[in-house]
Parts: sequence; C-alpha cells; structure tokens
Amino acid sequence: MLSGGKLSVLLAIAFSFLISSPAVSSTEVSHDGRALVIDGQRRVLFSGSIHYPRSTPEMWPDLIERAKDGGLDAVETYVFWNAHEPLRRQYNFEGNLDLIRFLKEIQNAGLYAVLRIGPYVCAEWNYGYFLQNEMQNFTTLIIDMLKQERLLAPQGGPIIITQIENEYGNVQGPYGVEGTKYIQWCAQLAESYHVGVPWIMCQQPDAPQPMINTCNGFYCDSFAPNNSTSPKMWTENWTGWFKAWDKPDPHRLAEDLAYSVARFFQSNGTFQNYYMYHGGTNFGRTTGGPYITTTYDYDAPLDEYGNIRQPKWGHLKELHLSIKKMEKALTYGAANTTELGNGLSMMKFSGNGVAAGCFLTNKNESVDTTVDIEGTEYFLPAWSISVLPDCKQEVYNTAKVKTTFQAPLGSEPVVVDLLGMGKGAAWVNGQSIGRFWPNYTASFDGCHPCDYRGPFQSDSCQTGCGEPAQRWYHVPRSFLKAGEPNTLVLFEEAGGDPNQVNFQTVTVGTMCGNVTELSCQGPHSITSIQFASFGDPQGACGSFEVGSCDVDGAFAIVEQVYM
Repeated sequence: MLSGGKLSVLLAIAFSFLISSPAVSSTEVSHDGRALVIDGQRRVLFSGSIHYPRSTPEMWPDLIERAKDGGLDAVETYVFWNAHEPLRRQYNFEGNLDLIRFLKEIQNAGLYAVLRIGPYVCAEWNYGYFLQNEMQNFTTLIIDMLKQERLLAPQGGPIIITQIENEYGNVQGPYGVEGTKYIQWCAQLAESYHVGVPWIMCQQPDAPQPMINTCNGFYCDSFAPNNSTSPKMWTENWTGWFKAWDKPDPHRLAEDLAYSVARFFQSNGTFQNYYMYHGGTNFGRTTGGPYITTTYDYDAPLDEYGNIRQPKWGHLKELHLSIKKMEKALTYGAANTTELGNGLSMMKFSGNGVAAGCFLTNKNESVDTTVDIEGTEYFLPAWSISVLPDCKQEVYNTAKVKTTFQAPLGSEPVVVDLLGMGKGAAWVNGQSIGRFWPNYTASFDGCHPCDYRGPFQSDSCQTGCGEPAQRWYHVPRSFLKAGEPNTLVLFEEAGGDPNQVNFQTVTVGTMCGNVTELSCQGPHSITSIQFASFGDPQGACGSFEVGSCDVDGAFAIVEQVYM
C-alpha cells in the first residue's frame, strides 16, 4: 500500500508538469521576390501602426482587438529609445512604456507584430536617438529582451519583421561615403543578432542585402525594391497627417486611402501598413516639431480615444476582405494588364493553378464611366478601383462607401446629417432616402426679420440664406433594423467628406437658459419663445417673472432674433 501511494504521487507530479509546460509552435518567416513567406506560404498582409506610449496599457487590448476586427493581420510599432533610456544606462519599461506587455497583448489577440527598433523613430516625436555606439547598446538590449521573452516568430512569438534605422535615406546625402558606410554597418549589426525574421530598412534605396528596402508615403504603387529577391512592402501608408498648432485639421478621405491601397496591391505589392491605425496622444513633453499638438489623432481609422472612425474603418475592412479573397492569385499568379483607353485598365492575376483575380481601374480624377467587359457592364467612379476576386463579380469599389451604424434608441424620428457631402443619392438598408446636394447653397440675399403685417409674398419670410437648402434627411424607423448593423450607402457625384455624416433623433421639447446660450444643435429648431428678460428675472424655468429691473422690449428683441 505504501509503495502504491508513492507511485500515485509521482504520476500526479509528472502529469502536472506536462500540462503546465505546453509546447509552443514556432513560425518560420522568410521572403522571396514576391511576398513574405510564413510557414512555407506566400502571404498578403495588412498591418496598422499603434504606438504603445501614445496610449495606455488599459487601452491596448481594445485597440488591438478593433484592429483585428478591422481586418488587420499585424500591428506595427516603433521602439521609442529616448523614452526607454532617458538617462544613459538608466532604463524605463513601466506603465505605457511596457513594450513586452504590449507585444504580448498583440500575441494574445492572435496577430503578428512588426517591430521597428530603429532605434531612431522620427514619428513627430521629441528627440529619439544618440550616438552610434549607444545605438548598438540599446538595440542589443531590446533584442536580448525579445529573445528572453520568446517573442520572435521562430520562438513561437508574434514578431515576424524587425527594422533597423528609420528613414535615414532622407538625410543621408550630405554624409556622402560616410553615410553609406553607416548603413552598411547597420545592416551588419542587424544580421549579427540572428533573430530569424526578415530585417527591413524604410526609405533606404541603397539598403544592403539581405535588408529589404521599403516605401513610406501617400502612394507607393510605383515603388520598386532595390533587389529582385525583395518583396514590395509599404511600411507607412499615411492615413491622414499630424496636427500642428498653426494649421487647420488635416484629413484624408476614406475613398482615396482605399484607392491607394488597391493601387499598391494591383501593382504587385503584398505587405501594407497604415500609419497611423491609431494615432493616440503625445503625453507629457513627447511631442516633437514642427509645432505638433498634443493630439496625434492622425485622422486614423481609430480616433485619438480609440473609437472606431467611420466610414474609414469600415470601408477599409471591406477592402481587406475583398483583397484577401484573391490572396493566392496575388502571390502566386502572373500579372497581366489590359489598357481599356481613357484612363481605364484591367489588371488580371492568373496562372500557376490558382483562381484568377482582377482589378478594374479608373485613373480619371473627375470622369465617371461605365465599361463593358465580356458582356458585363461595370460602373467605375472617377479615381476608383473595383476588386473582382473571380474576375467577374465586383465585390468592392474604393469610391463606393458603405457611416454601418446602429439604429438610435427610442421612438423619435431619425434623420441623417449629410452636411459635408457634395451631390448624389443615399440609401439606408437598400431603401432610397432621396437625392442630396448640400454643397449647393441658397442665396445670401433675401433673409430678413419676418413680419405678418401687410400682403404676403412668397419671399416675405425666408431663412437659411447662405446655407444648404437641405442637410437633414428623414430616415423612417421602418427602414431601420433594431439590434443589428444598418447600412448607409452614399453615391457621391461631386466630391464630399463622409466623415461628417451622422444620425440623430428629432425631439420636441422646451429649454431655458441665458440668451447667450440659446441655441439648438442638429435638426432642432426654436418654435416659440415664452419669456425673455434683460435684468433680474425671478423664478425658475417654466415660471419666470419680470423682476425689479428690466429693459423694455427685451422679449420682442429676442423673439425677432431667434424666430
């Protein structure tokens, strides 16, 4: 009995050890001249930049999950040297500088990571680099941390790409031969670490092999790697721009951003990263120049606070899904372009035993057109690309935006504000809500205080001079689906900004306040004024009375101004 008891204990210990130490499968990452190769398969990959110091650890899981829901395969980030080493050999990896925790959050979400170690980052960030020998010390520190935590893909971690230096090619010229020597030294240093994943150098036309030189910019379709063994990669597709203290808010419309992505993939690109996917906040004194604000929103698919920005987020999600449907054709098929005339073309990827996939392009900046291909007509708005994963059916067009939305709670009438759009037509869940034309404004003349006295004429009482004839459009409740996504489709003929589109409800009610505060937001309007006083009115809302001091005619003046 005694020996049997011992045997049971030993078996339990062994079993406990086995289940607490599961084997972690490694990921093999390499590349050829066509694409990154993951576990033996060429891949089409979408990535997005999320900078861990520009948010908080509490925000990271939601940010990463929303990036995943948006159709991304990977999250990209810089490593911010001066934040981690504020004083020589004194390091900080706590709080929102916990790089390891951030990378593990990416791994927990089932996404890949692209780590741009630099260690110089640019990024509109305050400072960020020291001397060459110090660079080697910090880079070695980071690599050792990654290996210790088993975060590199061959170790079972999420990191599939690493970057050395950053945009040095933009400033290399004045250094001449010494600049070239420095880049060669960077490449040799990177290779010495044996990380087991590809190294990249962005904006570095003379990147030595096996470094992969990559592109940054608003458009990278015309970019070509400097070596036939390097895939075509886009490390920064600028989703907007940074905000400066002395400049208006910059925006990049969803249609153009999507167009740039489709152009890149139809031009043999296979890896693309959004800069930024979430911009975040420049906390403390981290903001760099020139005149950069604390907000680093960047008009990104996730706004500064981590909220989904529609229609950009949703429009890009649909693009990712459509291009993924032709992943094999894009990475294993041969490309063939057919020029259709007048700025129209068709790019077809086919062969090598894969199903064909096609792009239809209209490069015209102002001319919409309809093209007939093998008996099927396709409508192509200006400056747009259609994705046809089977070369027959269009599943996506970069200029055809679908603001999905949840039906507003309650039973009040629903309206959609189309201010910011140009001219076109709108549909909610397939139901037409009519034509819109808010960029065509009413005359600035003809509006004056209304007076009932005297014979009435059609222009006796007019309002809205200099404003759109209509910006609010009725969406009957019967058009909406409760508890599930609703779809708004906008066909824009004259150019507009769907970022401003929003849904609201119309409610009839009363309000009280000082005359300086008296205003209505959205579709609300003032239908009557019950009391007005300039002096010391007494009482409360609904039961005001004139006090001991009051200006004669105050009520008439307020009524004339606001009615």
